[in-house]
Amino acid sequence: MNNSFFSKFTPKEPKFFPILKALSDVLVEAADKLIVFVSEYQIATAADHFKGIKDLEIKADALSNKVFDELDKTFITPFDREDIYQLANRMDDVMDSMTSAAKKIMLYRPESLHKAAISMAEVIKECTITISKATDELDVLKKDQQKITTYCTELHDLENKADDMYEQYIIELFETADNGLEVIRHKGIMGELEKTTDIAEQVGKILKTIVVKHA
Repeated sequence: MNNSFFSKFTPKEPKFFPILKALSDVLVEAADKLIVFVSEYQIATAADHFKGIKDLEIKADALSNKVFDELDKTFITPFDREDIYQLANRMDDVMDSMTSAAKKIMLYRPESLHKAAISMAEVIKECTITISKATDELDVLKKDQQKITTYCTELHDLENKADDMYEQYIIELFETADNGLEVIRHKGIMGELEKTTDIAEQVGKILKTIVVKHA
């Protein structure tokens, strides 16, 4: 009798958790590199900083694709198949957005970056750490949902904080800038950074959906 047939019908729960955790670790690493990029920004070194973040995007893509491949091969999953797919996909979107922000900085070549860009990058780092902490709790979700619920709230609060920072920055930008091209450049960069926090909050919403289904 071929045991490989029956193996497809046995639980494979643990294998998704380390992949998602590895993906969250890549997000944290990318956020660190993004902070260094905006903090030490120089036109001459922008391409090198972007490449470092782009390399992590490739790594994140490979991990998210691994999740999708495992979903195709696994009959029984720890959570709803669609929720696992959406979680990995949205986490990958956070990485894509950080890469997009770094690319805009490299291509737009602003003369300098405002301190608000550093503050926004730091909020993004907080988001990635929160996602990483929440991912740590997935394998014990059936025992304790409270921690993930708290992390989802934190992601929501961080997104609101980023919204406020962005709005205040735009007000100051239009009040003080005297170079129309620089306004366009800085608005585009900050908009992409803020968008990253929006996507991070969406990760929280998916996590909250998983919690509700398994409460």
